[in-house]
Amino acid sequence: MKETKVVKFGGSSLADAKQFKKVAEIILDDPTRRFVVASAPGKRYVEDIKVTDMLYKCYEMASEGQNFDEQFQMIKDRYNNIIMDLGIEDFSLEEDFEIIKGAFSHMAGRDYAASRGEYLNGIIMANYLGYEFIDAAEVIFFDENGNFDDYKTDKAMAERLSHVEKAVIPGFYGSDSNGNVKTFSRGGSDITGSIVSKAVHASVYENWTDV
Repeated sequence: MKETKVVKFGGSSLADAKQFKKVAEIILDDPTRRFVVASAPGKRYVEDIKVTDMLYKCYEMASEGQNFDEQFQMIKDRYNNIIMDLGIEDFSLEEDFEIIKGAFSHMAGRDYAASRGEYLNGIIMANYLGYEFIDAAEVIFFDENGNFDDYKTDKAMAERLSHVEKAVIPGFYGSDSNGNVKTFSRGGSDITGSIVSKAVHASVYENWTDV
């Protein structure tokens, strides 16, 4: 059986392009690091705001009927700066931004809002590495009571990843029995990493931080 490692990187490890480049070096240094779990961008400096918290605030404004254009633009700027500094200018998240903004306006839920940090960061990381992107909502499931569905998830994840050589899966969320995005508790990307590791029978699960 092919040796397989699952690697998870936290928010401060993926806070900006400089950190992305460090992470990419670590991943590409070992060809057995086949499956990557990505968190949302964390703090770049002490006074900085995590993207997940920016998304929560943005959604709160949307749900109260306030204009959230300025707040949403700040989120877009975070991601666009990462893309620009990575030198992948031919790549754009504009279509995803429009979908997310529309979903906020139509009250898609706090879990959906919070999960978009990992979702967008995962897409960037997959593009930068040349790995496939797999939306966690398609392979991680919760039952009608909101509990994690281990059996359904393990079956779906194992099946999907058996056809993929290398992939990035965003952490922190999955989908509920109605197909809506549902998150784990804060720090849930660690759980995602363990779920992926189980599904692919990983030899090692590496949980990295920026230190």
